[in-house]
Amino acid sequence: MKAPVAVVVLAGGEGRRMGGGKPLRPFGQTTLVGHAIARARRWSPIVAVAVRTRDQLPRELDAPAILDDPAIPGPAAGLASAFAFAASVNAPRVLTLACDAPRLPDDLLERLEAALGGAGAAVASSLGRLHPTCALWRTDCAGRLPAYLATGASLRGFAADCGMTSVDWDAGPEGDPFANANTPEDLAALQPDADPDFDT
Repeated sequence: MKAPVAVVVLAGGEGRRMGGGKPLRPFGQTTLVGHAIARARRWSPIVAVAVRTRDQLPRELDAPAILDDPAIPGPAAGLASAFAFAASVNAPRVLTLACDAPRLPDDLLERLEAALGGAGAAVASSLGRLHPTCALWRTDCAGRLPAYLATGASLRGFAADCGMTSVDWDAGPEGDPFANANTPEDLAALQPDADPDFDT
């Protein structure tokens, strides 16, 4: 029997260009974080959401909320939370997802798992750009994180430190599958009603 994969939605960013409160922004019939959780459940029943503070999320949440360590800067805090969550459920691998990337490809986990091999992390890439918030990590890489954080906090740098491989996706009919909703204009362009062929 294949070992389970945990999935953690990274939703702890401040979202300054969005005007704050990014996870709670409406997306289709739900919110960005609600949509991200629904997508995550396509890949695993073991799902959690990593945030800086609980008020970044709705009161009713269909997944456990895990709080990032305030001493760790940037997305690395979410990764540390993801490692801890995966260890708590005995999952040897954890898939991290960006809350603000609502069009992630259906074959994300399948292709990352196929590429992982002996690497510590398999990182998604599209249009020549790495997306280290959308990656499959071996949970035992957590032991390397404290020493790495003493010198830097880049997820890209940590993935390289773990010995990463990357998997590239082409743009689909609706564009870059890893497009981020960083501004209100980005979010409007990514809304399901902006593309009648988009499957929510």
